[in-house]
Amino acid sequence: MKRTALGLAVTAIAGLAVLPSAAAAGTTTATRSVSAAPKPLAGVAVYLSYGKGYPISRYEPGKGFIKLGSAPDLTFQVAASPDGTKLAWVTLDRLPKGRLHIGDGSASKVVAEGVAANFPCFTPVWSPDSARVAFFGKHVNAETGTPLMVMNADGTGVRKAGAPLGACHLAWSADGRHLAGAAGDGVFIFDVKTGRSVRVKGIRYANHVHSLSPDARKVVVHTFSVNDPEGDYVWPIGSTPTIVDTATGRRVPIPVKGTKMGAFYLPDGRLVVRVRGRTHNTLVVLDSAGRELQRLAEPAKARNQALLQIVR
Repeated sequence: MKRTALGLAVTAIAGLAVLPSAAAAGTTTATRSVSAAPKPLAGVAVYLSYGKGYPISRYEPGKGFIKLGSAPDLTFQVAASPDGTKLAWVTLDRLPKGRLHIGDGSASKVVAEGVAANFPCFTPVWSPDSARVAFFGKHVNAETGTPLMVMNADGTGVRKAGAPLGACHLAWSADGRHLAGAAGDGVFIFDVKTGRSVRVKGIRYANHVHSLSPDARKVVVHTFSVNDPEGDYVWPIGSTPTIVDTATGRRVPIPVKGTKMGAFYLPDGRLVVRVRGRTHNTLVVLDSAGRELQRLAEPAKARNQALLQIVR
C-alpha cells in the first residue's frame, strides 16, 4: 500500500523525555509528599453529531448540550480545545485557499489563511492548556514533511514549529513537547523542541490517532491490515483503539471488556476507554496500572456521535 496525501501522518519520537518518578520528586527519605487522588471524571465532553449541519456541542451533566459550532461540510478539519470552550476549524472559501477559524460558540474569527485544506484528517490541534493551536501550511510533502505552524488562540505569535512527517489527526501530549499523528503507512512522534520526527515501531498501517500519553511513551491509534479499507480519515464515531509503546513498539493491553470505540489519556495519565452500549456508551477510567477506577454513562444522545474531547 502506498502512502497517500490523506494518509500522511504526523509525528516523531526523538528525545522522549522521561518524567521524574514520585520518589525522585519527593522531599526527603523521612518526609515524602503524597499526591492527592485525582478528581473523578465528571463526564464533561465535546461531541460531533453527523446529523443535519454537523453540530458540535459540549455536554455537561445537569446542563445538557451547549452548541459550540459546526463541522465544515467539505473538510471536517475541526478540533475542540481541551477546556471544551473553543473550536478551531479549516474551511475552503475558494480553492485552494484554506482559512483557519477559531470560535467559542458565540463568535468566531479567521486567524490564518493559506492553510492546508480539503484533507479531512489534517485537523488543527490545541495545546494542552488550550492557549495555542497548531496547524499545517499548504505545502503538503510526503517525503520531507508538511510545515507545522503554531499560534496563540487569538491569532498572534505565529511561528513555524518544524515539518512533521505526518498530518492525520494530531494529538498533543500533556507535557507540551510531543505531537503524534497517523499516516497510511505508520505513526510518527514529533518532538517540538528538537524538530525531529521518528516512526513508532510496530505500527504498519493506521489512519487515526486517538490520544498520546502525557510523556509520549504510549500512543492510542486505530490500526488496520493491508487488506482492510483505509477509510476516509474524517472524525470517526468510533474505531477500535490499540495502545502501542512508542519506544519499543510493544502492544499494551486494554483490560476492558466490550466493544471499544476509542481510548483517551487524561493529563494526569489516567486512561479513559469508550465502550459501546445498547442505549448509551460508557466511559471506563483506568489508572496507570490498568486498574479500573470509575465507570460513567455517556448521555444517550451521544451514542452515535464522535467524541472529540474529554474535558473533565
